[in-house]
Amino acid sequence: MDSARAAHIDELVRVSAGVASSRDPIIETSWRRCVADHKLDPTVGREAHILPQERLREHRDAMDEFLRMARFGLEALYRQVAGMGYVLLLTDSNGVTVDFIGDPTFDNHLRRAGLYLGSDWNEGHAGTCAVGTCIATAEALTVHQTDHFDTTHIPLTCTAAPVFDSGGELAAVLDISALHSPEPKISQYLALQMVKAYVHKIETANLYNNYRRDWVVKLSASQEFAEVDPDFVLALDNGGRVIGFNHKAHDLLAENGVSPLGRSFAELFDCEVDDLVRFVRSLPTDQRTLRLRRTGLPLFAQAMPPPALTLPRGHGADHAADAAPLPEPLRAVSGGDPALKAVLTRAAKLVNTRMSLLIHGETGTGKEHLAKALHKASIRRAKPFVAINCAALPENLIESELFGYEPGSFTGATARGKKGLILEADGGTLFLDEIGDMPLASQTRLLRVLAEREVTPIGRTKAVSVDVRVIGATHRDLIELVKAGRFRDDLYFRLNGAVFTVPPLRQRGDLDWLIERLLAERADRDDMPYRLTPAALAALRGHGWPGNVRELVNALDYACAVSDGGSIDLADLPEPVQHSGLFQAWPAPEETTAGPIPAEEDPAARLRETLRRLHWNVSATARVLGVDRSTVHRQMHRFGIVAPHRVE
Repeated sequence: MDSARAAHIDELVRVSAGVASSRDPIIETSWRRCVADHKLDPTVGREAHILPQERLREHRDAMDEFLRMARFGLEALYRQVAGMGYVLLLTDSNGVTVDFIGDPTFDNHLRRAGLYLGSDWNEGHAGTCAVGTCIATAEALTVHQTDHFDTTHIPLTCTAAPVFDSGGELAAVLDISALHSPEPKISQYLALQMVKAYVHKIETANLYNNYRRDWVVKLSASQEFAEVDPDFVLALDNGGRVIGFNHKAHDLLAENGVSPLGRSFAELFDCEVDDLVRFVRSLPTDQRTLRLRRTGLPLFAQAMPPPALTLPRGHGADHAADAAPLPEPLRAVSGGDPALKAVLTRAAKLVNTRMSLLIHGETGTGKEHLAKALHKASIRRAKPFVAINCAALPENLIESELFGYEPGSFTGATARGKKGLILEADGGTLFLDEIGDMPLASQTRLLRVLAEREVTPIGRTKAVSVDVRVIGATHRDLIELVKAGRFRDDLYFRLNGAVFTVPPLRQRGDLDWLIERLLAERADRDDMPYRLTPAALAALRGHGWPGNVRELVNALDYACAVSDGGSIDLADLPEPVQHSGLFQAWPAPEETTAGPIPAEEDPAARLRETLRRLHWNVSATARVLGVDRSTVHRQMHRFGIVAPHRVE
């Protein structure tokens, strides 16, 4: 035993026996806890404990949505310290590392030291360490070199801060560690401040994500940072009661250790709930002040109303849709159909996030067209849009096509290797069409791309970082595929950051606009004006369009090709469209005569009968019943009601 290790053990023994030392009190207390409570022997060194993959997956799955949110914070922090020898760990509340970013050049050294994915840093196993002691104390701290209880950890410097959820419970720990560092502990002061700052960002982003449909109030002691980087953030229900907060807001509002959860906003601040509209963003910041009742502390405030709430005119707050017009690429997708416009309005709010999106809709409804519009409306527009039809790729080639391969990595591999479609999309958007048809084995590897933002080409040992926005599309019911074991549930939950349903053409109210636009495109292409006779237009309007927009495009291509001098008559249309009366499975609903079924009837029977009378037109049914389309879809799923044309 070398003299430094012997001296460290001797100090541990003396401190655990009650002898005071020059260590920080939090370190001394942890050492005593390790001996008295955890029964750890200071003379025994312990190797890092790395959980097997199946157990690690359980820990990751338990906090899947939070991990997605926190990952952005990890990546942003790592960009600040890249090249300085630091490793970032995110552990769960038990101390198990569920996310990790570090220099892959030092993988073996990091794994041996426990600075790796799956490592268990609970104080009961690892002794005094940043993560374990942070969990035990709920405080941010640095455990530097000989502060560690276990002598195998003496070379390390580790700094950690607790991450709390929006209800005040410990959710995770963010840790920044290094294998080597200067001897003075003060050298890690900046690391401690950075970790605390990014924990605050993660907590606040998590609050915004959890309470997107509720009142959110941002408060700051600084007028300049009230909107861009608020100290205190609260979520309120419709009655003005606190339903969520970031940790700084908890510390500000908690009284005698009692959480502010459930308390009225008016109890806490000199502001009635009905007056929150005074604090919307359109008013100057210096006019948006209130005071904490308990101390009189003045704060600058910004109130963010629920997205569905229309604030009164005269308070400087208009409906969100009025304030944020659709970007041009999205505006070009619709001719004013209300259902599609609602989809586009929601999509516009997410164009510049890294959140994965899922587009659902029948075959031919224009899912790829919407995905391209999202890409063109985003800051990624200058980067590639790579579309992959998952149903068309042979199963034995799908991994090499998606992930690429090294030269000579398998029989048949080209001498130059292949970059892979995912890396081709780096910096841009990856569109996975018919994602429901992807084989399970490939789903597993795609999951790693979404979780780790990195790709490992076939034949390569080191992963390659990739920055892609993933948009999936399918006409299948992925929930049913998950239940049947044909689609990974963890992949589904990573893809469905937001789900958009494109309405079928028969339910859209902008058919004339779409026809006019498509004909104008063909006129520009062929340098010939195309026009429809009344009979042809009536046939197009009357057709049921089971093939949706794709069928309409084909029908107009055919009509333009066979028309005489650009005049399209009934005889120039494809035969099914000419005889649309015979093929019209879904005629236009007679909304003027179809009233709602009496309320006293069984709700399932009422919904089924209304749908039947309106020819299974969900939009018309929603209007007749006075509810949203999403409510109709939800009730159909709940009551097991399936439209005849959806039965396979």
